[in-house]
Amino acid sequence: MRIILYLGKGGVGKTTVSAATAVRAAAQGKRTLVVSTDLAHSLADCLQTNLTSEPRELATNLWAQEVNALDEMRQGWGKLQESMTKTLRKQGINAVLANELALIPGMDEIVSLINIYRNARDGNFEVVVIDAAPTGETVRLLSMPDTFQWYAGRIMGLQNNLGFARPLLKAVLPIPTSEIVDAVNALSERVKTLREVLSDPTVSSYRPVVNPERMVIKEALRAETYLALFGYPIDAVVCNRVIPAGDYQDAFMQDIYQTQEKLRQRIHQTFAPLPVWEAPYRSREILGIDALGELATTIFGTNDPTQVFHRGPIQEIVQDGDTYILRLPLPHVEMDKVSMSKNGDEMVVEIGNFKRDITLPSILANQEATVARFVNRALEIHFSAPSEQTNKSA
Repeated sequence: MRIILYLGKGGVGKTTVSAATAVRAAAQGKRTLVVSTDLAHSLADCLQTNLTSEPRELATNLWAQEVNALDEMRQGWGKLQESMTKTLRKQGINAVLANELALIPGMDEIVSLINIYRNARDGNFEVVVIDAAPTGETVRLLSMPDTFQWYAGRIMGLQNNLGFARPLLKAVLPIPTSEIVDAVNALSERVKTLREVLSDPTVSSYRPVVNPERMVIKEALRAETYLALFGYPIDAVVCNRVIPAGDYQDAFMQDIYQTQEKLRQRIHQTFAPLPVWEAPYRSREILGIDALGELATTIFGTNDPTQVFHRGPIQEIVQDGDTYILRLPLPHVEMDKVSMSKNGDEMVVEIGNFKRDITLPSILANQEATVARFVNRALEIHFSAPSEQTNKSA
């Protein structure tokens, strides 16, 4: 099974690219499911059909669905939520507050992911293409398996470690019942399996969709950073709505094209060594299976869009004593003098004609970049706490 998730800033064209990828995969004979996790669903509009929370067959080998997170949460968490609410009510908490407290943070994201994985497994789908919500929501969605594992561990730890104090604490604390702990434990096991699948580079791939716009590129870089932190494998980038080269007589169009062209080149440089697939700007919306199939041909050519286009981490952070090392695999960059500039959580690395903008995770934002060198065809940047002199001058 292959899981391909497209993410990016709202309005960049994730839905269209996701649907086009699914249409091409189905045409190649693979049982394919395309799913939308965005609350503001537009997948049905793109495919020009009605969709529900259950997969619907649209053509040979092609199914589609729009996940309703609230319905899924009621079905998958309803009984357990009711049990937890009753436990909290017994402690004197009012009904409304107890109902809210019974919800595990991020449960809507968890059930959405479990729904997708269950349908992929039970429906024997070979390919699942996910049209994700805007970047911030998607990063939260993908971080939920780790968050839930921590939360579940605290609940089960509370149940197991109370010992003789249980009778004394039960009067003042909402002690989880065996029913609650068993249900959380079972859900935790499913989430653990899900996490393994989502981070397996032979199964799952994540692909940012960008436009040649500064704000869009910046948001995609943030997504790249956090996906790398969670160990989710990125294998390609899609640059959508590119104005094609031409002899534009109109000064306005010339200016737009020239601005886009600079940013288009920046996208190829910034996201190296990932392959960047391009889709041209169209004067009309791309709607319907036939039009989506044509778009897939434009983007991927004769390539199979379900293959893994890149293997290996785009960036990784390792700790060596008090030093953090940011490692950037750069196999196609000439080994030349490295120039770095850092401002808060943003870093620009220049190597000859190569320039890369990096959004640093919070753990490095307050650190000082001290050394940069090439090791085994990768750039390693060392970070350490600011020196005492730097702190005084600040």
